[in-house]
Amino acid sequence: MLMQREHATLLVVDVQEKLAPAVHDADGLMARLQWLVGAVRDTGVPVVFSEQYPKGLGHTVPALRDAAPTARTVEKQHFSCVAGDCLPASLMQRDQVIVCGMETHVCVLQTVIDLLDEDKEVYVVSDAVSSRREGDHLAGLARMRDAGAQLVTREMVLFELLHQAGTDEFKAASKRYLVGEQPA
Repeated sequence: MLMQREHATLLVVDVQEKLAPAVHDADGLMARLQWLVGAVRDTGVPVVFSEQYPKGLGHTVPALRDAAPTARTVEKQHFSCVAGDCLPASLMQRDQVIVCGMETHVCVLQTVIDLLDEDKEVYVVSDAVSSRREGDHLAGLARMRDAGAQLVTREMVLFELLHQAGTDEFKAASKRYLVGEQPA
């Protein structure tokens, strides 16, 4: 099934101040996450940020919070957002969850597997997740795909949520997110 804005929520997993600099390609990841959060926000899809033990790892990176200032933030101790029972009812009532964040092989992976167990359609944005080590990142992606998650890219998310070209919304998104330089 294609992602549809009326059925989807974007879940940004644990992109926190103290952990973010340690992941593989940290600067590139932050740029790609800002792009994704902004693009999804512009389509009207709800955004939720999770924070793993913020007392120790800090809060969500400010640039991401700025990209979606009205997004809900939830705190957790469990690695999985589902096991932590912290996800808002508004997210759990939707059929589709688009997931990005860190670390691919820990909190993202465990959240995705638990969301699949809750019968959610899960879309992992492969160019907007990372781990400290690239091998862990790749293993996490493979395991999520094997479990039934769909691996997608940021552009796939944007084009599926927009659904068609030629609209004023598409033209604005194209100018803002598709023309000119994009984060790698």
